[in-house]
Amino acid sequence: MARRKKKEELRLHGARIEDYCLIGDCETAALVSREGSIDWLCWPTFSSGACFAALLGTSDHGFWKIAPAGKIKTIRRQYREHTLIVETTFETSKGEVCVIDFMPPRDEHSSLVRIVRGVRGKVAMRMDLAIRFDYGRTTPWVTSVKGELRAVAGPNMVVLQTKAPLHGKGMTTVSEFTVKAHESVTFTLTNLSSLAEVPPEMPPARALAETQRLWTEWAHRNQYKGPYKEVIERSLITLKALSYRPSGGIVAAVTTSLPEKIGGVRNWDYRYCWLRDTSFTLLILMLAGYEEEAVAWRRWLLRAIAGAPDQVQTIYGIWGERQILEWEAEWLPGYRNSRPVRIGNAAVNQFQLDVFGEVAAALARTPEPEESIRLPATALQASLVDHLCDVWRQPDEGIWETRDGRKHFTHSKVMAWVALDRAIKHHEKFDGGGDIKRWRKVRNEIHKEVCAKGFNKKMNSFVQSYGSKELDASCLRIAMVGFLPPDDPRIRGTVEAIEKHLMKGGFVQRYNTRTSDDGLPGGEGVFLACSFWMVTNLWLIGRKEDAIVLYERLLNLCNDVGLLSEEYDPVGKQLVGNFPQALTHIALVHAAYAISGMWHPQGSK
Repeated sequence: MARRKKKEELRLHGARIEDYCLIGDCETAALVSREGSIDWLCWPTFSSGACFAALLGTSDHGFWKIAPAGKIKTIRRQYREHTLIVETTFETSKGEVCVIDFMPPRDEHSSLVRIVRGVRGKVAMRMDLAIRFDYGRTTPWVTSVKGELRAVAGPNMVVLQTKAPLHGKGMTTVSEFTVKAHESVTFTLTNLSSLAEVPPEMPPARALAETQRLWTEWAHRNQYKGPYKEVIERSLITLKALSYRPSGGIVAAVTTSLPEKIGGVRNWDYRYCWLRDTSFTLLILMLAGYEEEAVAWRRWLLRAIAGAPDQVQTIYGIWGERQILEWEAEWLPGYRNSRPVRIGNAAVNQFQLDVFGEVAAALARTPEPEESIRLPATALQASLVDHLCDVWRQPDEGIWETRDGRKHFTHSKVMAWVALDRAIKHHEKFDGGGDIKRWRKVRNEIHKEVCAKGFNKKMNSFVQSYGSKELDASCLRIAMVGFLPPDDPRIRGTVEAIEKHLMKGGFVQRYNTRTSDDGLPGGEGVFLACSFWMVTNLWLIGRKEDAIVLYERLLNLCNDVGLLSEEYDPVGKQLVGNFPQALTHIALVHAAYAISGMWHPQGSK
């Protein structure tokens, strides 16, 4: 049994999480490893079934690798400046070759282009392609038609167009070719319906130029002027890549089930739109000057949560779909044998009170000229807040989506206060006609209750839930949302308590999973978004040198192309959790704005 298990582990294909980079077309995305292997790609959208799922299993579950056939001396890679085009340069004893990977903006169909360009010498190359639909479960029927390779299974078809020689080997397609200096060999993989006509290939050089132009133009709209411009731009590009262009929705990550602890069961599907995360994204986009994306997201929000306010969900599909079933892909062994691999997310059925606050804050930031959005947004905001006045006393599952029953989470109540506070200010400004008298009364009640029940005087800190002795990093948001001013001694006490008891390896945990019952086995990495929230709090309470030291220590966790996952394992010295994570990059950008003096909590100077 042990020998069989060891053999299976050796066959696992996925690289370290930090060894991946992201390419995408703002409708889906792929992860490319340093070794030139594309191990994750869902087609045609972020939440579709994967046709490359080796990230969560073995090579039998689908991958596409292009790399030198012989021994590699060095590998270096980078994004082309201001773009989502990645260049991986392999050096061998015979020469040097660069593989350029990107996904051009799609018209009718989505494509992934790989250009192999000789730099010097003469390098023997090898391409291995294993297409497996349905998260690695379905092997397609592969044929060659007029120089094109077509892989078909049911409604799915993927077409490979290249002039390189191809041959079958086992259940994969192989190409062996040589590239000399200044020569290029190109491969274009296109996804389409098995009933559709295959379109002519867009010349790869033209596709590259068009992709570079569009990303560069987008990046140049960035209005951030602080000292961390390069890393901020990369995070903003990443957030843009996580947006779904047709609807304006934004996914939390492009992956599912990358574990929060290697070998653990805290494995979740993040390829959907969380109201909380997307609201945070909106605020960051507005800060950086991206009003077009903010307006598109607002329209998505109005469509997604339209209807009765008591039907508001925490998670929606990329189009605003409400039905998201959670199930397990039992045939996948998981990333480094971390089972289960979950598809869908049962948190869609949870009651999370805090989302009302995030949504209300986002709705209050509609660009004023957009009257066609502001008017329905104001009406929706009023409807949500009226409902909140009726339900705010109820317990909920909270920001961390615990699975052990509902509690009166302090952060949730604070965000209920935020919902009322922002709605009051928004309606006063625009004469929205809401029941402001009632809203003020409830806002004051919530504030009084949180200060009385959510603060532990002996611990001198706000705590996870009413009556609890557990600390929770979500309480770092209390000053950030303006519930209390940063100079309030309760804020400093909370920051210092979390700093003393929740930091591990110099970074912040969400809460102690071993002493706090959340319905799951204990153990996970430090939570990177919470660590960036600590940076912002340290800055706000006047510990500016400490804030900068922590911020730069966090930036050192970025991989070689500036990407971060959800969590970090300070013992194993590795990224863990879904990747790249929107919430992490949002918090990274927000902390930079605070440090640069370009953001202050609402109600402060």
